[in-house]
Amino acid sequence: MPGLPAFCLRPRDLRRGAVLTLAFLAAVATGALPCGGDGEAAAGAARSRTDPPGPGPPRVGAPADRDAVARAAAEAVAEGKSGKKAAQDVVSRSGDRWGTVYDQGEYAAFAEGLDGHWTGVGVWAGRAHDGVIKVDKVQPGSPAARAGLRAGDRLLSVDGHAVTGLAVTDVVALLRGAAGTPVVLNLSRDGADLTETVRREQLRTEPVTVRQRADGVTVIKVVSFTRGSGERVRAAVRAAPPGAGVVLDLRGNPGGLVAEAVTAASAFLDGGLVATYDVRGDQRVLHAAPGGDTARPLVALVDGGTMSAAELVTGALQDRGRAVAVGSRTFGKGSVQMPTELPDGSVAELTVGTYRTPAGRSLDGSGITPDVAAGDRVEERAVTVLGGLGVGP
Repeated sequence: MPGLPAFCLRPRDLRRGAVLTLAFLAAVATGALPCGGDGEAAAGAARSRTDPPGPGPPRVGAPADRDAVARAAAEAVAEGKSGKKAAQDVVSRSGDRWGTVYDQGEYAAFAEGLDGHWTGVGVWAGRAHDGVIKVDKVQPGSPAARAGLRAGDRLLSVDGHAVTGLAVTDVVALLRGAAGTPVVLNLSRDGADLTETVRREQLRTEPVTVRQRADGVTVIKVVSFTRGSGERVRAAVRAAPPGAGVVLDLRGNPGGLVAEAVTAASAFLDGGLVATYDVRGDQRVLHAAPGGDTARPLVALVDGGTMSAAELVTGALQDRGRAVAVGSRTFGKGSVQMPTELPDGSVAELTVGTYRTPAGRSLDGSGITPDVAAGDRVEERAVTVLGGLGVGP
């Protein structure tokens, strides 16, 4: 099992000796990566964007007591019961909205997901407030796509196990498996029941894509902050035409590794503060690397699927006057979780604090309000804003 990081901002960085991760890989549910993000690699998409009851970000509950969680797990193991289940019961009763417990297999799955690859069928899934598991997105060219699965399909069972009402992590556990092994999916579409057998495969996703518009604007789309994504953003900025504007598209980005988010922010900053955070009252800071492009006009695109580490980047660029944020209010995931290994090898992640933007804003539960609100044709609105900054045709 990968070594536990010292602390994390949900779900986590699985490298030994790793530092922070700030990710709510929430839409991952079937062997794909992130929540609002991209793929099914992370079982950490334990809660999807459709999970909170009602619109807007969820209310933040009281942190669970680490000692109480560990004690419950130890007592359950001593009685020959599931330590994970006992620990999860304590977390659930505590009201810790972001606290959760993973078994060894679920936790190890993050290692793949944070590297941008995973074994699965290629769907993003989420749980609605009524417990229904729905397919949010299907990866093109994946086993799920070849089998004809579509966004909006309701997932009823996996290999005969009913999934309605299950936590997304439990659905992920059913869907994951060795590459080449079959999995039977029962679905409902427009009132008709369907059964599809698909074979799991090793899948990948490209976390950063770059395209050049005809008007000279460079659009950098970051779907998640997996390993290497921060440097790819920096390379894209260096390769952009001199003086041309950049649109940093963080819509639907569920977060990822904090180190990668800080590296991405560093592409547009020359050192200085990116964010502060606390771990049980102990204050810490994150700084940008020196040498970023501080002159190039920049717009950041955001929406309700912009979460966690993506909000950290947006908040830093907005507070330091480096970018104009365009779109709609972000999700509002700004709490810090710390992983604790339990007696049976499962891992409890419990809320220990929050992070703040350079101006001292806490985004947890409130998110970021864009400088320019936009619903439709958001990219075109961003280009118009760049024109106001002296860039454009």
